[in-house]
Amino acid sequence: MVIKLIRPMLVCLLVAGCTLPRGAAIQSEVLREQDAENPSIAVYPVTRALLPRFANWPYTGTSIRSDGWLKGGGGAGSQLIKPYDRVDLVVWDSEDNSLLTSEGQKLVEMRNMRVNGNGQIFVPYLGEQRISGKTPDAARRQLERAMIEIVPSAQVQIAIMTSTQSVVSLVGGVNAPGTVPLPEGKFTVLNLIAQGGGPQATLRNPRVRLIRGGHTYATSLQRLYDNPSLDTSLTGGDKVALVSDDRYFRSLGASGAEQIFYFDKEHISALDAVSMFGGLSDQRANPKGVLVLRNYGSGAVRPDGIAGPENARTVFTIDLTTADGLFSAEKFAIHPQDTVLVTESPVTSARTVFSIVGSAFGVANQL
Repeated sequence: MVIKLIRPMLVCLLVAGCTLPRGAAIQSEVLREQDAENPSIAVYPVTRALLPRFANWPYTGTSIRSDGWLKGGGGAGSQLIKPYDRVDLVVWDSEDNSLLTSEGQKLVEMRNMRVNGNGQIFVPYLGEQRISGKTPDAARRQLERAMIEIVPSAQVQIAIMTSTQSVVSLVGGVNAPGTVPLPEGKFTVLNLIAQGGGPQATLRNPRVRLIRGGHTYATSLQRLYDNPSLDTSLTGGDKVALVSDDRYFRSLGASGAEQIFYFDKEHISALDAVSMFGGLSDQRANPKGVLVLRNYGSGAVRPDGIAGPENARTVFTIDLTTADGLFSAEKFAIHPQDTVLVTESPVTSARTVFSIVGSAFGVANQL
């Protein structure tokens, strides 16, 4: 009698095994949509052959819009004259009948001349002279050449007083934020951060934001340490801030932890991500079914799947049971706001079924 009751129950459970309580989807369930007539996802295996293609696809999920990063430029720099600086000129003239000096005078002083918004100053007999963007020495030579045409013995001295617009601001994320006048010579982002006492200890993987001319540029502080050529020279009006890295990815399913993980370095690989969430559940996970779910912008979609994914909703499949899968996972970059889903093994459902059946037998025996 008991066997007759258990047999149909076993069949029902096996047929409807997908409805059993469990913590994650099976891989075939997630990827089923790729076989539809008009699939709403694109699916790609993470393999050595496809890694170069993926690397050329757009970077997704950045929460802070930025315009990349500015290279630092080469060599030592000098102070540059900027609009609204103040200029003192002294012109020496040894001629007896000079256009500039009175009898008995050997020099004429032109003090506190303002560089206008177009980068020019007005000099008597020379007219408007553009000196913005030049070093003081280059501006002196330019003015002296122009002056010699009317006063052959002229010699020019120049002094620059930087304006309030020739300062940079360190607005946060350091131990001593504030405004810093631009010194003579090359002054870079790292110079400014050092002058501010370095990054605050509470920052997570500190990122540098540089605001210049209505654009925001961003990179990691570690990247500037590692690549001195990226240590950008600052110009008047620049604003620099250090902030915690707010990029993150999610882990779900039969993983060691289901939560949000923030980036702790500039680049995180799929293998790094697996390590961060504590690996795969020994009892539940399907090591052949680690999925990375990513949303691309509609502009990145390409029908051929070469220059971009075939669908904005893209799923990357990783097989951690093969050497190619493991090595490729180490090179596959996780993007901000990716979801790493560890699917459950189909065996888990079977175990659940037999556990229920075993419990049924126990109840039958008691009866």
